Amino acid sequence: MSFRRAISLACGIAGGSAVLVCAAVAADKHGYFGERCRLRETLAAVHAAQPPAWPTANGWDNNWDKRDPSSMVNGKRKESAGDTGSPDVENNKPKATRHIFLIRHSQYNLKGDGDKERILTPLGREQAEYTGQRLAMLGLKYDVLIHSSMTRAAETANIISKYLPGVELVSCDLLREGAPIEPVPPVTHWKPEAVQYHEDGARIEAAFRRYIHRADPKQKEDSYEIIVCHANVIRYFVCRALQFPPEGWLRMGLNNGSITWLTIRPSGRVALRALGDSGFMPPDKLTRT
Repeated sequence: MSFRRAISLACGIAGGSAVLVCAAVAADKHGYFGERCRLRETLAAVHAAQPPAWPTANGWDNNWDKRDPSSMVNGKRKESAGDTGSPDVENNKPKATRHIFLIRHSQYNLKGDGDKERILTPLGREQAEYTGQRLAMLGLKYDVLIHSSMTRAAETANIISKYLPGVELVSCDLLREGAPIEPVPPVTHWKPEAVQYHEDGARIEAAFRRYIHRADPKQKEDSYEIIVCHANVIRYFVCRALQFPPEGWLRMGLNNGSITWLTIRPSGRVALRALGDSGFMPPDKLTRT
């Protein structure tokens, strides 16, 4: 068996750089590399080829929403292990899971002069019907339907609400579309002024803090909440909730009327159960405008 084939087989079995490094050392001792390919250069190349390490478990902030039970006792975090089982800490522990459905508004008239004229297109109204039907088919007990105060989001929410009788409808200015944070990498087709990131970013972050967090300790049952808003807002929320770099929000695409499903456990753990799901719509009804 050739040396190169042996190296490939060893790496395939072990799946780690340590095997490759050890094999390189042994090969160097036996003169396999020759004068032009010495050990130092070989190890440098091996090291450079390795993918960056994944973040460790310590990279997750358990108190990301400032609602960790131990941090809510007497207004300060308890450090000793004995405090974690105290009655105050137990009373402040969330017991329910929050399910948050983030809905992107349906297709709207891009040529409208101002928000009031940017109403849903006929296709957009169809999309909202499909979204409402899909949410109803899930058979969940929805607690509230919150929507951005922009026309296209309000219209989408009103159509959806027809399929969810009895669910409270609430409007919120914080959820309006905007520029949450300068994207990385930058794009050439969309370059808001720095002041827009400064103003919109603070508002959208405030919306995140208001709506994306673990359940209140007084909440006894799991909740199912719907938020109808905008692509930029949803993508930023997802990055923040998963503790991904928020600057990456523009790397995700969302169809009109799509459903993004976030689950927040009592422990503060967050799971993304669906991102931009629109498979319930016929292919010829899909848009991303």
